[in-house]
Amino acid sequence: MRLKIILMGLSLFCIGVLTAVTTMAQEKKEGEAWYVGSEKCQECHMDEYSEWHASGHPWKLRRGWQVKYTPLPLPKGYVWDDISYVIGGATKKARFIDNEGYIITTAKDGSPAKTQYNIQDGSWSNYHPGEKKPYKCGPCHMSAYSPVGHQDGLPGMIGTWVENGVGCEECHGPGSTHTYQDEPSKDTIIVDASGQSCGKCHQRSGTDIPPLASGGFVRHHEQFNEVDIGAHEGTDCTECHDPHKRADQVKKGCSSGDCHSEKEYVSFAKETIHGKAEINCIECHMPKATKSAIKTGRFAGDVRTHMVKINVDPAASMFKDGMLKGKKVVYSQGFVTLDFACLNCHGSKDKMWAAKNAKDFHKTEY
Repeated sequence: MRLKIILMGLSLFCIGVLTAVTTMAQEKKEGEAWYVGSEKCQECHMDEYSEWHASGHPWKLRRGWQVKYTPLPLPKGYVWDDISYVIGGATKKARFIDNEGYIITTAKDGSPAKTQYNIQDGSWSNYHPGEKKPYKCGPCHMSAYSPVGHQDGLPGMIGTWVENGVGCEECHGPGSTHTYQDEPSKDTIIVDASGQSCGKCHQRSGTDIPPLASGGFVRHHEQFNEVDIGAHEGTDCTECHDPHKRADQVKKGCSSGDCHSEKEYVSFAKETIHGKAEINCIECHMPKATKSAIKTGRFAGDVRTHMVKINVDPAASMFKDGMLKGKKVVYSQGFVTLDFACLNCHGSKDKMWAAKNAKDFHKTEY
């Protein structure tokens, strides 16, 4: 009887495998492209793969066993066998998912505990303390997200996907048609350099609203909205960034090419005390007005803003109250104020002093 049950189970398993293989064959026969995974792309695009692997994109979601031997500590009471996935862990912060697919918000025994690890200073922060928090970070932390089902059958994981983290095919589309050609060409893969492509994830609640703010800082992952409302409106992300590389490895500086290369602007900037101290444009125009994990000062978060324009009115506020989907929210105004632009370095001064010295600072109209 026991043998009969085992044989029946094996038969059902084989039928399931054959059905899956048949379905895949039908999809191939019908000419529909399927996802091959980033490892497959590595075979031909080693340089891009290596750059991507060192960026933050594949770190958005990893299995616990992939992170086990890194320096990341765990929340109180947990061991690595309790961890199914790790969210983040590249440069800013890490959160942890238990074996039911829920984000950990307490110590293992259920007592209060800070469960978000902040990499920059080694501190811990609260993350929805005590809540039963499902993982519903699609579609921005994985590739080819579907809101249907539960990844790995875990009840806390909302949706399913083909690859953890942001892989090659999240931006380039399913790669089978391209990968399995005798001579792959760009005609069989998506190459989209538009800002809208990046804006799928580098915004929080839509691309047609001002950047959201909270706690006196711009919220993280609002870069698309920051560019769209700031002085660089209409600029595509790839004009400055190579999407395969880390964000701080920009293609060009502010004064290169056809951008801010006016002779009088560049020469003046070099002659100022800032220029002589080799303080570059982004320190003032792209201060860390955004907070992802921690703040490092009263007017300093841990992510650079992309709004660029500095409002030199000492009475100006960087934020304003608003409504979104019937709820009260805080929006960014589309400019950086003097406290963020100047007072992080000139801590003994005030905004009146900053306004006096910042007015017409470059002697160039924009």
